[in-house]
Amino acid sequence: MGMPGGMEWVLIALVVLLLFGGKKIPELAKGLGSGIKNFKNAVKEDKEEEIASTDKKDEIEKKAETKTEEPNETKTV
Repeated sequence: MGMPGGMEWVLIALVVLLLFGGKKIPELAKGLGSGIKNFKNAVKEDKEEEIASTDKKDEIEKKAETKTEEPNETKTV
């Protein structure tokens, strides 16, 4: 059983039209579109936060390395 062919798509479209009506379908499509857009924005923000936190982590590690590399200057008499 594969993807539906042309006649099956027509039948599916007719059933959806009967169930929801002509006026409700554009509203459903708009809601679906905005939901997908919000999901993509959330994924993008999550990636940006992950990159920012990785950059901060690297910066902290570099600071820690430079502090440990500084020699202690003590004078012995």
